[in-house]
Amino acid sequence: MGLGAIDLNLLVALEALLEEKNVTHAGVRLSTSQSAMSGSLARLRRHFNDELLIRVGREYELTPLAERLLPVVQGSLQKAEEALSLTRHFDPGRSRQRFSVVMSDYVMTVFVEPLLRVIAAEAPGIRIDFHPIIDGQLETETHLRCHDLMIVPLGYQLPGVSEAVMHDRFVCIVDPANPRLVDGRLSLRDLAEMPHAACAIGKSHTPAERQLETLGISPKVQVSTPGFSVLPFLVSGTDLVAMVPERLARRYEDFARCAVVPAPFPDVPLVEAMYWHHNRHGDPAHRWLRDTVRKVGTALSQDAPIEIAKADASHPESAFPELSAAS
Repeated sequence: MGLGAIDLNLLVALEALLEEKNVTHAGVRLSTSQSAMSGSLARLRRHFNDELLIRVGREYELTPLAERLLPVVQGSLQKAEEALSLTRHFDPGRSRQRFSVVMSDYVMTVFVEPLLRVIAAEAPGIRIDFHPIIDGQLETETHLRCHDLMIVPLGYQLPGVSEAVMHDRFVCIVDPANPRLVDGRLSLRDLAEMPHAACAIGKSHTPAERQLETLGISPKVQVSTPGFSVLPFLVSGTDLVAMVPERLARRYEDFARCAVVPAPFPDVPLVEAMYWHHNRHGDPAHRWLRDTVRKVGTALSQDAPIEIAKADASHPESAFPELSAAS
């Protein structure tokens, strides 16, 4: 059957029905009546010769065909939205565009919540797929082409455009009962002798690890993880120490039962930057996304703990140490 034989608006109804798994909810989402949505479902059932939604108890579930249809319909509507929005005008309040953003678990922890609040208020139809950083992703251009934004520490030599969006600094976290903790502090000797829990993302060192290397200290890494978020739980109840961004440490210190202490060396700043491919630079929708991320980063900077603000003031952006690939 050709495209001319079916109302393409049914694709929009089909996506809503398959995602909501509920006629009423799908109608509310599309601002249409329940009877109209039921009529669309009936037409779709006739077209596909399949029930699409079947009642199981008090809920509805997708049929096997509907399960296969859902990603196809989502992808088709996304492409159609992109094609129809290729103008010099972008209306976030009416757009249903879908963005793909890569970020670390640390950024997800401290950045996503305020970002989603802004998007919900300004562009309720916008969707964002968040993806974690995977090994090798920061060393090639391939992934930068596949995603709208990558928010990663400034200094990775990604071949795109970059802009700093959020500042932080590294602190140490240990169990509150760790005997090496004296007057709420650790010494350089402590860091040299204590077992470490470390975050390993790709093949690069964090700025804090580079600082230790500069001081002649090779951390005794006993445990490594692909992200920062689990580290507070690893040090709790153990003799481990970890160096993590302060914003994340402050979020976890109470319920993870860890003590946040200053690093025994000058502040090591961490700058998270958004990277994007050159071919997206002039797109109005992408420009809106960058503006929104920039707005959230600015708000976080204004609410930063005084220690982070002082570190930012004493370290101009050009002075932030670049990350170096491990040999």
